[in-house]
Amino acid sequence: MATHVLETDKAAITYDVHGEGGRPLMMIGQPMDASGFTALRAQFPDRTVITYDPRGLGRSTRSDGRTDNTPETQAADVHAVIEAVGGPVDLFASSGGAVTALELVASYPNDVVTLVAHEPPIIDVLPDAPAARRARDGFIEAYQAKGSGSGMAAFMQMSSWQGEYTDEYFALPAPDPAQFGMPAEDDGKRDDPLLSTRSLAITDYYPRVDALKAAPTRIVIAVGEETGNAFTARTALYTAKLLGQEAVVFPSHHGGFMGGEFGWAGKPEEFGAKLREVLG
Repeated sequence: MATHVLETDKAAITYDVHGEGGRPLMMIGQPMDASGFTALRAQFPDRTVITYDPRGLGRSTRSDGRTDNTPETQAADVHAVIEAVGGPVDLFASSGGAVTALELVASYPNDVVTLVAHEPPIIDVLPDAPAARRARDGFIEAYQAKGSGSGMAAFMQMSSWQGEYTDEYFALPAPDPAQFGMPAEDDGKRDDPLLSTRSLAITDYYPRVDALKAAPTRIVIAVGEETGNAFTARTALYTAKLLGQEAVVFPSHHGGFMGGEFGWAGKPEEFGAKLREVLG
């Protein structure tokens, strides 16, 4: 592995180049950094795999005076990395990274040959978008009021709910952090990129459909077979529908490509096999 630091627009982006062979395969997430792709990149020993840390996260720093995470800025950073490694690339993008990837293809259509966008959390593609936004705002409010344990518990409740957000959902009591194995004590921090307001631009993003359809990139929207009818499964299905296609089912759940990196292991071997099949 070779690690590089790339100076972009008021940021120092750290990226890694693993192995050598074939067209580069880039893997991106948000707010997850490169460490979340350890198990998945191991499934591609025959490919050059590129991973990176988004600006302000992990090893990448920012000097733009901002703390928000916007798909447009993230896409420009990824574009700079692709130029540095020599594109075009195939791209696997997870969660908020999938939102970044959709903006990347719309803005820089020659960067990516095949994009696999796995469960992009885009609220406004949903038929119950106002209720979904209210549910999203609920876990942010819990975080602001009581800290990370309460915020993460509320996030887990929101993200695991099956189906549309109904009155039944909003009648649920606030979850106990202990039931998710998290401490209830407030550490006083309010800068979590997932639970704070810093990533609102990601879930509030709307795909630039005409630009995506005009791009030469082959776009595949992916959904985990175990995600059921939860929030990110529904956003994947409706994003695919917006693009005139059906989502492709991948093994496991929202983090199904991961090993035990963050304690919620998926099926990285099966996931990698499916990704290899889809990439062709």
